[in-house]
Amino acid sequence: MTTELLAGKTAFVTGGARRIGRAIALTLAQAGADVAISYRTAHADAAQTAAEIAAYGRRAVVVECDVRSESSVRAAVAAVVAEFGNLDLLVNNAAVFASAALESLTLEQWDAVFETNARGPFLVAREALPYLRAARGRIVNIGSLGGSHPWAGHAHYCASKAALHMLTQTMAKAFAPEVSVNCLAPGWIAFPEADTPSDAAGAQLSQAPDRGQSARFAAKTPMGRNGSAADVAQAVLFFATGPHFITGQTLAVDGGLGLS
Repeated sequence: MTTELLAGKTAFVTGGARRIGRAIALTLAQAGADVAISYRTAHADAAQTAAEIAAYGRRAVVVECDVRSESSVRAAVAAVVAEFGNLDLLVNNAAVFASAALESLTLEQWDAVFETNARGPFLVAREALPYLRAARGRIVNIGSLGGSHPWAGHAHYCASKAALHMLTQTMAKAFAPEVSVNCLAPGWIAFPEADTPSDAAGAQLSQAPDRGQSARFAAKTPMGRNGSAADVAQAVLFFATGPHFITGQTLAVDGGLGLS
């Protein structure tokens, strides 16, 4: 059972309405944190997740936010701080995933992925930084195994997550010593059959994959199974509650899949 390691702390999870973001938000609430979650279109899911956070006896804030937009990010962070009064933890989880053959990849497809996966975490972190510095807080970015492994059919996605991994390191140097910044790189994450299939960062897939793909990934994984949203959420909790001295690290949450 999760103890209240985050009692008295506040957290903001972007894309916290569903899938991995939801699991992160609920895990942080179980650990004692008040949690704000952002959504772009999934208002009903965000409201449900907020109700579950409140059921743990924690304050829950739901804010609409398009992480691609500077003004939207500014308004969302202001709303979170207005409600909580401070901010201790930012989890940059909002992401998109797309597939395309590299030779036919359009500029619009490239930009659509980068503006969420790389620009978004930059904008949210920059806006939250004064509050995180005041609290000696933490940032956890949700990267991907694709950020360190080349997937030929997902060049724009892999490049955007590689950018986020490097952004994590530069943030760690720039924001030190007040703020620690780390990154998680999930492998293949399995979800219930009824849920929308997701990529390693929990972003909705633009096209549903062959269900046999999950079995193939599990067979390639040394731990003998695919990852779960709970695995990622517990890794976030580690960075949220472990030594503040740990910074600039990217931790694979992949059951050893990246070793193959």
